[in-house]
Amino acid sequence: MERARPVEVPERPSPPVLAEITLNVNGEERRLTVDTRMSLLDVLRDRLALTGAKAGCDRGHCGSCTVLVGGRRVYGCLTLATAVAGAGAGVVTVEGLGGSGPHPLQRAFVERDAFQCGFCTPGQLCSAVGMLDEVARGWPSAATGEPADAPVLTADEIRERMSGNLCRCGAYRNIMAAIMDVAP
Repeated sequence: MERARPVEVPERPSPPVLAEITLNVNGEERRLTVDTRMSLLDVLRDRLALTGAKAGCDRGHCGSCTVLVGGRRVYGCLTLATAVAGAGAGVVTVEGLGGSGPHPLQRAFVERDAFQCGFCTPGQLCSAVGMLDEVARGWPSAATGEPADAPVLTADEIRERMSGNLCRCGAYRNIMAAIMDVAP
């Protein structure tokens, strides 16, 4: 039996491939030169100093990095910045949710004490804003029921739609109450 040959490993890693991109973040055009391997989360936090979205797991499991791209929820840790720039979609972070003042959901989170340590709060807020838009558009979820049914925002529906966002402190009851406060 022939022994397997060891794989040759290059002595140095390959240099980064840089790209000039333009991102519309919170309504502002931003031109950057980035490594094409950079995630949207890393660009937002490290290059644009928008630190609301958090790096929790870097695997898309916790949702603390959730931002809105073109109005849809995405995990910033799993999304390449170059892909977002190429799509031409606007990025909204927690810092840009309310425009010139707090978003109604941000006020509801404060009123309902829907946070404890605050680490997951930016992702929870962005996810909830995106989720409410999905419901308004009539997009079903696994909890909606029959595909022809218009989604009704029940506790089960909110739990299903927000299931990608974890809160290690367990503020779920108050997060749900805050969402219900602003839901149509």
